[in-house]
Amino acid sequence: MRTILAMTWKEMLRKKVMLLTLLLTVVFLIAFWFVADTVGRNDPNTGTLGNGNGLFMQYMNGAFILSLGFFFGAFVIAFLAIFSSFSVIAGEAEQGVMQALLPRPLPRWKWYLGRWLGFVTLGTIYALILFTAILLITSAHANVPRDAAVLVKSFLLFASVVPLLISVSMLGSGLFSALGNGVFMTMLYGAGFLGGMVDKLSGSLRLEDDGLKVLNNLTGMISMIMPADTLQRRMTVELFSLKDLNGMVSMNSGALTLMNFNSFPSNTFVVYAVIYTVVIFGLGLLRFQRKDL
Repeated sequence: MRTILAMTWKEMLRKKVMLLTLLLTVVFLIAFWFVADTVGRNDPNTGTLGNGNGLFMQYMNGAFILSLGFFFGAFVIAFLAIFSSFSVIAGEAEQGVMQALLPRPLPRWKWYLGRWLGFVTLGTIYALILFTAILLITSAHANVPRDAAVLVKSFLLFASVVPLLISVSMLGSGLFSALGNGVFMTMLYGAGFLGGMVDKLSGSLRLEDDGLKVLNNLTGMISMIMPADTLQRRMTVELFSLKDLNGMVSMNSGALTLMNFNSFPSNTFVVYAVIYTVVIFGLGLLRFQRKDL
């Protein structure tokens, strides 16, 4: 299994998708630095840290910058997780790689687990680097949360989409062709993102109770099918302690508009996302065990 894991790392580092991801990351971080610098310089309360309003405005600037950073970061992580693994079974079966490897004394479950661990570990390391870079750039221009427990919890939620998306992608690769699975995963993740946007908008629109209930049910069902975006929203809630701010300040104005959720993802939903990942991983492994290569 270690050999399969190492092979996955080498393959990932050679793939164009990894090179493209790194290039996009460098471009984004450079642009993000200038955005953070611009927002930080335009702080009207600079130098008035003794003023409570000044402190809060600096907090809002930091929240705005971090929200932009993690908004893009979530896309990059999803891009890497999906396009690194969407053809891992179907693509290699079509190219004849499977027929060369699996006749050897290597159980299928070890191959599957080795590939999964390879994708997940590399994706998690990348997520840690990106998470740290966004925090460091923001801290150079604005206030950011510095509580270690909050940061660790936020990172775990930020990186949790890596095993989730890879599990779904590998299951899809056992069910569909490589191209079909790529389209399927892109549409599935896009549906989850759309559900998150609807949730944000429904909190600021003036809707009747019945209409709001329909939207809540819709976004809830989408989140159950694809929990990735909801986990990212929960990360934002933890990072900025939005549960404590809700009711104290208006979430419909200023920087907090980007974090205006109609409802905060609960601990129960986080547990559901973990179970979802485990079940999808198990189904993918079972499908691969029975797949005719």
